[in-house]
Amino acid sequence: MKPFLQEVAEDLVARFGNQLQNCAIVFNNKRPSAYLQKHFADIIGKPFFSPAFFTIQEFFASSTSYKIADFYLQFFTLHKIYNQLLAEEKLENISSHKFFPLAKIILSDFNQIDADLVDAEKLYRDLEDISMINKDFDYLSPEQYEFLAQFWTSYSEGKHKKQQELFIKMWRRMPKLYHKYHTTLKEQGYLTNGSVYRYLADDITNHQEFISNFDKGKIIFVGFNALSSAEAKIFTQLQEAGKALFYFDADTYYLDDVSQEAGLFLRKNINQLGLKNEFAGQESLMKSAQHHVNVFKVQGQSAQAKILNNILAEDYTAAETVGKTVVVLADESLLIPTLQTIPATFNGKEIDLNVTMGFALSTSSIFGLVDLWLSSQLEILQRDKVSYKNVEAFLTHPLTGLTQKMRDKILTALLEENKVEIDHKRLLRQSGLFETFYKKIDDPQHVVTNLLDVLDYVLMRLSNAKTLKKIDAELFVKTIQELNRLHDTFSNHIGKEEIPFVIYLVQKSLQAIAVPLSGDPLNGIQIMGLLETRNLNFDKVVILGFNEGIIPKSSIGNSFIPDSIRRVYGLPVLENLDAISSYMVYRLLQRAKNINFVYNSLTDESTSGEASRILKQLEYESGFEFTYNELNLEVKTEPFKEVKIEKTNNAFIQETLQKYLDKKKVLSPSALTQYISNPIDFFFNYIAGIKEPKEISAVVEANEIGSILHKVMEYFYEDLRSAEITAARIKEKRKQIPTLIQKGFNAVMFKNPDTVMEYKGMQKVILSIVDAYVNIILNQDEAQTPFNIISLEQKVEAEISFSLKGREASVKIFGFIDRVDVKDGVTKIIDYKTGSDKLTFKDIPELFNSDGKYINKALVQTLLYTYAYEQFSGKSFVEPNLYVVKTMSIDGVWFKSGRQNLSGAYLEEIKPEFLTELRKKLTELFEAPYFVTSAVEDNYKYSIYKTLFGK
Repeated sequence: MKPFLQEVAEDLVARFGNQLQNCAIVFNNKRPSAYLQKHFADIIGKPFFSPAFFTIQEFFASSTSYKIADFYLQFFTLHKIYNQLLAEEKLENISSHKFFPLAKIILSDFNQIDADLVDAEKLYRDLEDISMINKDFDYLSPEQYEFLAQFWTSYSEGKHKKQQELFIKMWRRMPKLYHKYHTTLKEQGYLTNGSVYRYLADDITNHQEFISNFDKGKIIFVGFNALSSAEAKIFTQLQEAGKALFYFDADTYYLDDVSQEAGLFLRKNINQLGLKNEFAGQESLMKSAQHHVNVFKVQGQSAQAKILNNILAEDYTAAETVGKTVVVLADESLLIPTLQTIPATFNGKEIDLNVTMGFALSTSSIFGLVDLWLSSQLEILQRDKVSYKNVEAFLTHPLTGLTQKMRDKILTALLEENKVEIDHKRLLRQSGLFETFYKKIDDPQHVVTNLLDVLDYVLMRLSNAKTLKKIDAELFVKTIQELNRLHDTFSNHIGKEEIPFVIYLVQKSLQAIAVPLSGDPLNGIQIMGLLETRNLNFDKVVILGFNEGIIPKSSIGNSFIPDSIRRVYGLPVLENLDAISSYMVYRLLQRAKNINFVYNSLTDESTSGEASRILKQLEYESGFEFTYNELNLEVKTEPFKEVKIEKTNNAFIQETLQKYLDKKKVLSPSALTQYISNPIDFFFNYIAGIKEPKEISAVVEANEIGSILHKVMEYFYEDLRSAEITAARIKEKRKQIPTLIQKGFNAVMFKNPDTVMEYKGMQKVILSIVDAYVNIILNQDEAQTPFNIISLEQKVEAEISFSLKGREASVKIFGFIDRVDVKDGVTKIIDYKTGSDKLTFKDIPELFNSDGKYINKALVQTLLYTYAYEQFSGKSFVEPNLYVVKTMSIDGVWFKSGRQNLSGAYLEEIKPEFLTELRKKLTELFEAPYFVTSAVEDNYKYSIYKTLFGK
């Protein structure tokens, strides 16, 4: 089947011959021009003078000497006038950043009002007075009047709510805003696209200077569908003046059937407006041609792209034909998955691929760097500091060009200091790219210029290093062009704006940039958005994202003009989107042989999981041949495989274990309890040396709260331990607690107890938590007074012997005891705990049972401290106490088995049994053939190594 544009080309060549150069050919978009030129060349077969090609916006804009105002000029002009009107009403001005979202809606409404030739004065009139409505709208049909009445019901009955009153005030302000806005722009030499349309529609035949350019030929409008009121009026005037020809891409299948929404606007153009279709009376391709439709139901958004290799397999080897294959992305977020799926080569041959919709800057590393710069500048402006995460992102960004050695050096230094925020001046001292990147913006005019300096620096560095990729080079060029354009627009308007708002505008502007990827715009596999397919035809069509809510869209966009009022004045409504979407799909299908619809069947926040209603409609009435495919992604789980680390034949493990036996390494109580809880964790931590990467976070981890508490208690009793501790002395010292907590916090978090800083946010919360914990401990201590403190944070070491392969071996254990007290002749080991440790235990053997549920790590550690201290000091009858700050006020400080406290004679009875079981566990550590995983999941619930041992 011939493509629509080939038929247009043949007809135009037959009509105009050598006079074709005197014609103007107008499309909705730029893409069809290349295709039509190719068809002209094929038909004429020799050099020829080409007609002029325009988009509809370019064609209308060429009718006036005024420039078209870009969005930012429109915004700043509108904002200035809006504040003038507020001042006239003696109301407070609205700031730029608050007005920006309103402005986008207002400007969109103004543009639509102009394009559809609506009387803005009438539209924005105060319609609250029903009698005025009756008088001015007596020409309305009953249905139109009902729409109007429905809208005003909520405003006419009862008292207005505050938001309604504000809305009505803004509504009343609109006529004056509209007129003053357009007048101001025109005085500056600018028009909007909408106002150009209105300007031409008044009477285009009066613009002789413009239309006389085409007196020897015609103005040819190709492939239009939905027309604004201005376009409709201009087209009609040009036809009546004998100046225009119209080629509508229509099929009687949906044109002649009034129930078909796809033909809604074409019927209006041809039947109501009287525009003559030069291709009228053609055979219906929808009815006569064979169409095979494959429907693919897949699970997941990105999964839609993954099926392309199956659909396009034959096109990878024969993709050189013009108009052969197109992949239409109804959901444009599927571009990256699509590019990742289609291979660069197939069977050794390069695949010809052309992406017409462009690669979004927002998905590139360049935008990542720009966005990082913008967010860092906001931090510098707010507090003269930059967050660690932003500095880390800068250091590790691929475009900064920093050496791995420099990155590691800076990151290591920052990690050691544990700085959540880094001083701005410190970053500037690094010079080079740091100095350029972190230069503070001191004026809103410098936002763009400073960013251009950063990009120039990075671009120059990449160019000199010859590491600049082609796509990055194109993105750099587009970004710099856009920034230069913004600089020209901003220069006269942002002198008094807040810098954060200008940063916001730059960010929004750059997010909209896209760069076409290299490729042949005619040959090979074409990747397009649905709008770009207008006028084009392909033998094979693949539409990805064919979901309800995407085709057609479920929203018409934001507007201050309610639906009821839109219907009264003939402005676009939601049903228009249905008709437009249906038409674009139908016209794409009518000449296609192989049609493929792919949709996501999963329901999430972005899709309904339902196929488009257009597909349902085609299934029901088209008579096409349908084949249904369902791609189910099977979730395969690896069968559980127990991970065991063999010790016997592993030289490295044996050498490391031998270091413990040779006393070159010592066992800490925490290492031993880790082995008891989950032996394989001990291997990963203490043998393999796999540690959790250190991170800087504003959130203080639970173990850091414990460390701060230990430090504070050490500081608290440092001076008091020289004499007997009494309740009075504790009470007096409590006055210093806030200072001691800050000192402890700084010592743990910043490695410097004397750091001076302002605490905020979560840091204040942590200080309050530690304060509460300290007071709980001191309440317990006051109840135990008088007592003496022998030592604080004392390091103790001791050897433990055990049987190893029939011979005696020993290891050295060491630890730091939080506190050692003496009261009434009894020496007590005090261990502070901020977690959920328990004082209860079942029996001693269960403490060491790796496959049991009754391991009490706190008791094992404290009894180890007790044993070590007795060996170290030569004392006996030393008693372990556990201060679990969360529960000690209720449960006390003694370990318990049943109802019996672990103290006195019972404690002395337990100690030998504890040592016996400890020795058995040490024998197992060095003698057992494997490091294994505990059979009880709770024993490794919080292990950081779970993914390594198959859990």
